[in-house]
Amino acid sequence: MIPPRNVVVLFLAQVIFLTGTVTLVTLGGIVGSQIAPDPAFATLPLSLMVVGTAAGTVPAALLMQRIGRRAAFLGAAAMGFGGAVIAGTGLGASSFTAFTAGATLVGVTLAFSAQFRFAAAESVLPDRVGWAVSIILVGSIGGAILGPEIVARSPGFDPEHPYQGAMFALAACYVVGGAVLLGFRNVVASRGEDEALPARPLPSVVAQPRFLVAMAAAVVGQGAMVFVMTATPLSMHVVDGYSIEETARVVQAHVVAMYLPSLVSAPLLARLGTTRLMAVGALTMGATVAIGLAGREIMHYWWGMVLLGVGWNFLFIGGTTQLVTAYRASERFRAQAVNDFGVFGMSAVASLLAGTLLHSFGWHIVLWTVAPPLAAMLLLALVGRRWGMRQAVSVD
Repeated sequence: MIPPRNVVVLFLAQVIFLTGTVTLVTLGGIVGSQIAPDPAFATLPLSLMVVGTAAGTVPAALLMQRIGRRAAFLGAAAMGFGGAVIAGTGLGASSFTAFTAGATLVGVTLAFSAQFRFAAAESVLPDRVGWAVSIILVGSIGGAILGPEIVARSPGFDPEHPYQGAMFALAACYVVGGAVLLGFRNVVASRGEDEALPARPLPSVVAQPRFLVAMAAAVVGQGAMVFVMTATPLSMHVVDGYSIEETARVVQAHVVAMYLPSLVSAPLLARLGTTRLMAVGALTMGATVAIGLAGREIMHYWWGMVLLGVGWNFLFIGGTTQLVTAYRASERFRAQAVNDFGVFGMSAVASLLAGTLLHSFGWHIVLWTVAPPLAAMLLLALVGRRWGMRQAVSVD
């Protein structure tokens, strides 16, 4: 089956935008530890990047509703370019403030690119939603490879400012991303009778068990992933003394593991269903805690981060696929805004706490902190299968 045009365009755009995310995730804490006025602020650029994403989710969805997804996506590419240039200029001047401001602006850009999966889902018929979402996430593998490569090669561009080149390379990526997104079209595949139904009050949409469990999967998965991923480069490079290349490779393996399972996620969804896939995701992320507590060799970090990525993928795809069955076409922008605000709001809190918690209490406390929410998500997925997920999608 040939993917629709929009899915192909969004796949390519995902490669480029994810490159920006991975580059900043890899560099944020490390650069912060070098130029921040206080070590406790080392992860502030990365944290404010996630805060920018959270703050941008609702405006992004509402702007797309007003001007269309294509124009909003193009504006996001321009914003990403500006943020990368500001961050790079800040590194050249050793300005923590400028680097943080640029990272924050890139974070707002990510609020728009987070809608790629919903735009892809809307471009196909309902029975192909899981397939379309999986294709978009597969595109992230390219970003997972390119981001760490840009970071690893950046010192060779200008030894006096070893990471400035990475930011300027990222700015060029956003220019290419904007060119790709010119091919996107504002079309929505037919949803049959659902298209004629009026929008319900937002609280009624959000209160559905299907919506709540789906959103919980994305919120817990994203929050736990960001929390551990934010702390990992600091723990490896700053605390345990591993090289930037070794640290970048672990981050690269983690991000590849986040998206590579998307190649099989659609058939897994067909076999297991959304709630079982969520349960498997929560268990897989829980294995990260056990491996991290077992030791701090490179392979402990590597395996822990790989399993963290796989578990996130199952929770995120399971949650997204279920979410789009919980609202009508007329409700999609508001419902998506609520979901993504919860997801990236939790990410912001997680990233803000990660550096401080690692600096104050150490790596093991970081790992123990994510265990309770993962256990709660596992229970919610199992219970949700018995009560909320047996219900048909509410359309009345």
